[in-house]
Amino acid sequence: MSALTRRARRGLGRAVVDTGPLRRHRGFRLLWTGQLIASVGTQLTVVAVGYQTYRLTNSTAMVGLVSLGQLIPLLAGSLLLGPFVDAWDRRRVLLATQVLLAVGATGLAVNAMLAHPLLWPMFACTAEAAVFQGVDWAARRASVRRLVPAADLAAALSLQSAAFQLTLVVGPAAAGLLIAHAGFALVYGLNVAAFGMAFLVVARLPQLRPAGGGQRAGVASLVGGVRYLKSSPPLAGAFVIDLGAMVFGMPRALFPALAVTLYGGGAATVGYLNAAVGLGALAGSVLTGHVWRVRRAGRAVAVCVALWGLAITGFGLVPWLPAALVLLVVGGAADVVSSVFRAVIVQQVTPDAMQGRVNSLIFAGLQGGPRLGDAESGAAAALAGPQVAAWSGGLFSVATAVVTCWAIPQFWRYGSDAGQAG
Repeated sequence: MSALTRRARRGLGRAVVDTGPLRRHRGFRLLWTGQLIASVGTQLTVVAVGYQTYRLTNSTAMVGLVSLGQLIPLLAGSLLLGPFVDAWDRRRVLLATQVLLAVGATGLAVNAMLAHPLLWPMFACTAEAAVFQGVDWAARRASVRRLVPAADLAAALSLQSAAFQLTLVVGPAAAGLLIAHAGFALVYGLNVAAFGMAFLVVARLPQLRPAGGGQRAGVASLVGGVRYLKSSPPLAGAFVIDLGAMVFGMPRALFPALAVTLYGGGAATVGYLNAAVGLGALAGSVLTGHVWRVRRAGRAVAVCVALWGLAITGFGLVPWLPAALVLLVVGGAADVVSSVFRAVIVQQVTPDAMQGRVNSLIFAGLQGGPRLGDAESGAAAALAGPQVAAWSGGLFSVATAVVTCWAIPQFWRYGSDAGQAG
């Protein structure tokens, strides 16, 4: 083997996500494993709910309504239940969320076993589960810093991101095969089993009480979390820059129109466009081995968001499908790398006693931003056409990044050498 080949292999090895935290820290390994199992089950159900709703109604509009019906419960649960992550032992919170999330999946399984499944459980059961998704996510994120030392924090967050992106690929693919050969009830039942397995894994974690023993959950606690996010320039910058990128630059609502009018395709082309973003995100999350070397996390977020915006701008301008897919892959990779650096900022800046509330607010933005983006891009497409909506949204994303860094210079200058919150 030549010296050049050996150097190339060493460089690739350093670029791939660092799995060291999984080997070195048992608690993080348990947290990560539970997340992986539960996320695969959740993705099975996401696909099954959409397809079963369509089978029951023959209406794509109804499929959209089921998804939209989850938004308010999800946001309300994230905001109102987030304070409990900072009030209770986070291990207990995770145990409770596995049970409560399993309730919704169980209802879907029971409904699927009926001779004539009903439509209303598709709304009720998914809304019930949506209430607890945000608090589950916040509890997992809030637990990371207690389970790994500061030196392994970036790598641990990269591993969490990579696991989630992997489930977005494996879950839907497995769901399609399982539905075709075994039906909806088995898919929902596997989700219930996944939450059961995740419960057993989480039960082996140590106690994870917030620093200081926790703060009583309530309105004052929630307001305190909002005030802290607003008062911290790095946190406010990370929140605003991502919200701008998602509201203006998220093009997924434009995919059906562009697939038909610009690329001359149909459903398969829509699938390719969606898959390209996911493929880029998976590749970006895997190739994050150098994340821990980057000291200017705020600057890294801004650059990644600008790359996302430029990729979406190019996507809106090119009429050739292969080039459009490549640009979406680049955009997906930039977005997920940006998310890792944003998570690093949140972990480093936020005191342990406030991790639950801040992460629940971040989750609300993560979930609400793309849905607002669907509405924004749909309105823009109605006024000026889908191509204009796509490239202009990308430019607005870049502009938002520039304005955020100008208005909040502490975010642009933020680096890991700024110290960590206690």
